[in-house]
Amino acid sequence: MSTEKEMSDEDKVTQTSEEILQVEGKATEIEPTAEIDHPEQEHEVEEEVDYSNFSKDQLLHALKELVSSGKILQIESQINQIKSHFDEVLQKEKEEALEVFVKNGGAADDFDYRLADVDRSLLAGLNEFREKKSDFLREQEKQKERNFIAKNAILDRLRELVDGEETTHSINTIKQIQDEWKKIGPVPAAQNKNLWASYNALMDRFYDNRSIYFELKELDRKKNLEHKTEICEKAEALVQLPDLKEAIRQLNDLHEEFKHVGPVPRDEQETLWTRFKTASDAVYARRKEFYEGQKEVLKENLLKKEALIKKLEEFRDYQSSKIKEWNNKTKDILAIQKEWETVGAVPRENGKDINKHFWGLFKQFFHHKNLFFKELDEIRTKNKNLAEELIQKAESLMNETDWNNTANQMIALQQEWKKIGPTPEKVRDELFTRFKTACDTFFENRRNSTKQVNKEFDNNLKEKEGVIQQIIEAAKGTGLSAAALESFINQYNTIGFVPRKNMKEIMSRFNEAVDAYVKQLGISGAEKEDFLFRLNLNKLQADPNSNRVLNKKEHGIRKQIADLENNITLWRNNLEFFAASRTADKLRNQFEEKIQKAESEVDKLKKKLSIIREF
Repeated sequence: MSTEKEMSDEDKVTQTSEEILQVEGKATEIEPTAEIDHPEQEHEVEEEVDYSNFSKDQLLHALKELVSSGKILQIESQINQIKSHFDEVLQKEKEEALEVFVKNGGAADDFDYRLADVDRSLLAGLNEFREKKSDFLREQEKQKERNFIAKNAILDRLRELVDGEETTHSINTIKQIQDEWKKIGPVPAAQNKNLWASYNALMDRFYDNRSIYFELKELDRKKNLEHKTEICEKAEALVQLPDLKEAIRQLNDLHEEFKHVGPVPRDEQETLWTRFKTASDAVYARRKEFYEGQKEVLKENLLKKEALIKKLEEFRDYQSSKIKEWNNKTKDILAIQKEWETVGAVPRENGKDINKHFWGLFKQFFHHKNLFFKELDEIRTKNKNLAEELIQKAESLMNETDWNNTANQMIALQQEWKKIGPTPEKVRDELFTRFKTACDTFFENRRNSTKQVNKEFDNNLKEKEGVIQQIIEAAKGTGLSAAALESFINQYNTIGFVPRKNMKEIMSRFNEAVDAYVKQLGISGAEKEDFLFRLNLNKLQADPNSNRVLNKKEHGIRKQIADLENNITLWRNNLEFFAASRTADKLRNQFEEKIQKAESEVDKLKKKLSIIREF
């Protein structure tokens, strides 16, 4: 607490502002300082905020609110805390980005870290605060110069008052000057001492010259006593105020008011001061008790956060190949984060480490998740390219009219499409729609064409049935000839395809009708077989690929002949090894029979070759 020896220059004004006149001489009344020398008297109690667990978005929001408050000096400590935590987070992200860049094959010297929007906003906010602080300090210096000029003007007025003629208004004027002097803010430090010295000297001279107003001053002291007593009562009531922060703020205001109230009667000074100090100490004791109680709460919060870190440890090395599992684990992580944010502050000495531990684990999980989705994005991009290739092929085929070949190609493309893995979600529906549209277009065109083809096939079936009926009717009459039969066969072969479900039936009826006609011609045995073979070749000539078919048939016959001749040679060689016995004779007879059949078949096949050569 202040003593007489520690009184400021401004308090000395109040000490010498009046005198007591005595018949024998004068004595100067000295009053204890009205200034309260308490460690927290000049500062408002600011709510402490632990920014170390804030995200960058939260830091930006807090920074904007602080800067917009306009309390430049009061928020400087909080701004520095925000900047310190932001620098730490930014440096960590730069190091992680550099590590990824180097792992991906980049050179550290080529690394160029690009700030996110929130980073640039934070830097802009910090720069805005620095500019506002610089402007504020410059304005403060300018204001001090203006205050210096204003106080010099007051000194000039005070000199005129001191040196002027005595008037009944002098006391009121000096009180007005005192009030004006008090309201003027600080001046440059280099000028402060001289100003106060001049002010005090002039005030001493004033009261020396006007001691006749002592009685008026005594009355003024009594008014000051009433004022300070009222201040004490207000201070005593603050101990009951529920809002501790508001109580401290009001107490600071009362301190300032008590300091600038003039002197009180000497016998009341110490009592009044003790009363005000006791009321102040009660409020400060309450605040101390609050902070002591907070220590236990902070320890409990520390235990809660350590338990959450233990839960988060389980996710340190989590890996999965399924999106759904990653999303489920993300929900668990975010639930832990939400619970973390509901826990209050922890002891300051533990705050930085525990927050670093928690957010390190938090970021590690999302780092692994980002790597998974990065790989997934690469796979999806690759699948997208494959899908676009299939779409291009499908779109190039959708207007083709070679129905069978194109249908096979389309079906093959659909099978390949099923094998493609996931594609980027934003284009997934678009890709599928394009592919499906191309496929649907082709198959719709084919269905429309098939309706027409089916109608033609039905007409062909009726025509072939008519030819068959003609052959049957002709076989019942006279004047049959091979030429007439070949004519019927050619007429039948020139007719196009019939429905698939009727193909076997119509061919069976046709063959029966031809057999009936041949039978009526009286052709039998080998002659009949040759005749039918010729008829079959005639039918083949109606095929657009008749040359290829005939060559294939000739090649097959030659192979049959070669195989039979090889077997005949082998069987003849085997006959030489049979000894004379009943069993051997039986086997010899069997082999000779097989040889005769094979030779007969070779003759028939050679006859067919000669017939093929005629075509």
